[in-house]
Amino acid sequence: MPIMRFKGFERERIKTLAPLIIDGMHEVANVPKENVKIELLHVEAITKSPQYVEILMFEREQEQHDAVAAMLHHLLCRHGFEQVHIFFIRLTPSLYYKGGTPLNQIPMAKKPIGTP
Repeated sequence: MPIMRFKGFERERIKTLAPLIIDGMHEVANVPKENVKIELLHVEAITKSPQYVEILMFEREQEQHDAVAAMLHHLLCRHGFEQVHIFFIRLTPSLYYKGGTPLNQIPMAKKPIGTP
């Protein structure tokens, strides 16, 4: 269940790119399309800051994180966003709670698809 948060982008541009991003996450990270969440952050920058994408997801092999970042970078570049910062916030099943219970304590049948 990756959550992809975009900062400094226009809403319509992200809505247009969303299907491509979802397809890319499905192919590269083997995540069901319905589990990919995309959000647009509205923040007030106090100092100058770049456009960025923060990706919250459960830890995977470094190569898979690299592949996700590369896929997203290439997709954004093709659509005119060449200087976007991309970073991950790694989620931990023991610190991710669903219904008040850590994911690592929920029986496998109840865990969301795409979690370790």
